[in-house]
Amino acid sequence: MESFSFLLIAVVLTALAFDFTNGFHDTANSMATSIATGALKPRVAVAVAGVLNLAGAFLSTQVASTISNGLVNDSRVSLVMIFAGLVGAILWNLTTWLFGLPSSSSHALFGGLIGAVWVGAGGSAIQFAQVLEKIVVPAIASPILACGVALIATYLAYKITQRTARHRVDRGFRAGQVGSASLVALAHGTNDAQKTMGVITLALISTGFLPHGAQPPWWVVLTAGMAISLGTYVGGWRIIRTMGKGLTDIQPPQGFTAETTATAVILSSSHLGFALSTTQVCTGGILGSGLGRRLAMVRWGVAGRIAVSWVLTLPAAAAVGGVAAWVADQGDLGVAVVAGVAVAAATGFYVLSRRRPVNPDNVNDVPPREHALTGPSAL
Repeated sequence: MESFSFLLIAVVLTALAFDFTNGFHDTANSMATSIATGALKPRVAVAVAGVLNLAGAFLSTQVASTISNGLVNDSRVSLVMIFAGLVGAILWNLTTWLFGLPSSSSHALFGGLIGAVWVGAGGSAIQFAQVLEKIVVPAIASPILACGVALIATYLAYKITQRTARHRVDRGFRAGQVGSASLVALAHGTNDAQKTMGVITLALISTGFLPHGAQPPWWVVLTAGMAISLGTYVGGWRIIRTMGKGLTDIQPPQGFTAETTATAVILSSSHLGFALSTTQVCTGGILGSGLGRRLAMVRWGVAGRIAVSWVLTLPAAAAVGGVAAWVADQGDLGVAVVAGVAVAAATGFYVLSRRRPVNPDNVNDVPPREHALTGPSAL
């Protein structure tokens, strides 16, 4: 029972570590366009996002229930599988962060868990119908929907204000972005913090600490909200640069429409229990805002690399989660090996990132064309 309790604590801490990476990986979702247009100063933006992420975590638990009760058969899930799945998600998050790619932390988590459970308990333990309905379909539909709505909204914003002096229009939309960016941060907390709540709740159910179908306890909601909030405050500057300056040239009206669109889509999905990717929604909104402004530059090469990372996220995280589950299932030594490799890899990613650091002072610099966001040196 003593080692069993230790493993449960390790799983909870690893889940919170994933939540922390989710926070700094996805800060760009809510604040990239506001930072790019100058509506908010970088450090102020991440502080506001951190506070609102924490507040958003308390607004709903529908997505958490989808993860703890909807994707896998919780009676066949072990702590080792959950631990391995989290490791897969964390390593994929760090990989895409290093390259400045706004991939989905949510799908990294889903992929890691699916791979680990598949290896540990077999494919029958995975509820593929729910995976298709709650993950795959929203993953395809949500960025397309956000792109289309943002395109129309941006076109209308410029059409309606075409007779108004541009500096007055930009000043008004910058003021509006303070509110729209804050709403995205709040919505991000309602959706993404819940994913860690769901994982921790799944761990508690699998060990008998909670009954099947239980809702996340209050302390799970609080700690998950605090972890993602702290990660958000750290600021994922590399991805903020990609979304704010790398995908398209953003002006205040575009930033406002992209953020407002993303908020509407994310909050609607949270209410319905769809665990979609806020990254994909926000990226779709930014792309749509670029398409909706006449003569705006859309960097399709960057968009293509982002799309490739989206396609790879589920299988890549699942592969790492599956391997980690196989190694960890060999006993305490296996768990120690997986943990050691994860810590070493995380350290290596951090060291590599220091070669070409991105911080609040240079986050709005457009990467040189010759690097074109193709690797760590570009960011």
